[in-house]
Amino acid sequence: MHGPTSAPHERSTARYARAFAAAVVAAAALIAAANAGPARASEPVRTVVQGERG
Repeated sequence: MHGPTSAPHERSTARYARAFAAAVVAAAALIAAANAGPARASEPVRTVVQGERG
């Protein structure tokens, strides 16, 4: 018969495994976002200065 510490040990191991997997996914998402590059505008933006007519 197992003692009372065997069940909590199994649960904490699973918790650490899930946390590690989440950290790996988060790091991969950050790396992918960093390598994506800047977004580009589909149309050029024209800036109008107050008082300018055009």
